[in-house]
Amino acid sequence: MTTTADNSVVNIAVLTVSDTRDEDSDTSGQYLVQALQGAGHQLIDKKIVKDDVYQMRAIASQWIADENVHAILVTGGTGFTERDSTPEAMQPLFDKTVDGFGELFRHISYSEIGSSTIQSRALAGLANNTVIFCMPGSTGACKTAWTGIIAQQLNSSFKPCNFVPHISRGRGCATRG
Repeated sequence: MTTTADNSVVNIAVLTVSDTRDEDSDTSGQYLVQALQGAGHQLIDKKIVKDDVYQMRAIASQWIADENVHAILVTGGTGFTERDSTPEAMQPLFDKTVDGFGELFRHISYSEIGSSTIQSRALAGLANNTVIFCMPGSTGACKTAWTGIIAQQLNSSFKPCNFVPHISRGRGCATRG
């Protein structure tokens, strides 16, 4: 378990968007849970939801309103199939967008999958001091996003900046004792 310099624990919820996965086959959601716990963060909740804009928004809105949830990791629904609707579901909930997340994700994944990365609509934003990262549904894409971006941005000791000060104001990021 890694600890941060000021021992901040980020409370994280994981949402898998899929019409076909269940707890046994949700390898991307399982990976994110293991990765966040391995980094010393706390899993607050994990759900699997059908690729339905309103169901996604309902779950995310509940977590955004919960002062105990600091971050939400969404996996799936970022492609171009008819059912992929994560960006359409999440963007209206954002107070601010984190444009650099999608740009950086596609830059990093280019070395892994080449030009196919343009078919990812990965995105992120802030809503009610909750950071929300939306990434593709493959376990490989989740690993790319976590190791290349998210783990650092949820680490309070990462410099020159990270999201912990933005998500901890008034929301009580716990400290490890």
